[in-house]
Amino acid sequence: MKKSEIKFIVSLDENNLPEQIDWSASDANEESTSKAVMIALWDAKENNTLRIDLWTKDMIIDEMKQFYHQSLLSMADTFERATGEVEISKEMRGFAQHFGEKMNLIEKK
Repeated sequence: MKKSEIKFIVSLDENNLPEQIDWSASDANEESTSKAVMIALWDAKENNTLRIDLWTKDMIIDEMKQFYHQSLLSMADTFERATGEVEISKEMRGFAQHFGEKMNLIEKK
């Protein structure tokens, strides 16, 4: 069985706040630095979602708003691909549109 590794290294300050998030992916042969990461894992044993949400202290609020807007759109796309649920995915995108408008990230339709 082929294996692939995604690795995160979080550098913390003296107060244990993230200063830098570095990541690498073995398949992509890529390394990069990020200001935020959201990871959701499905625990089949517990039938529950485990989450890790980290962001660096230098991530500005406008970047966080954009990060969430794009994440909402990505979740809708992934949900549609995984389940074939077209209508609810459209509704999710509609909420993302509303969110983007309210946060002044995109123009109102």
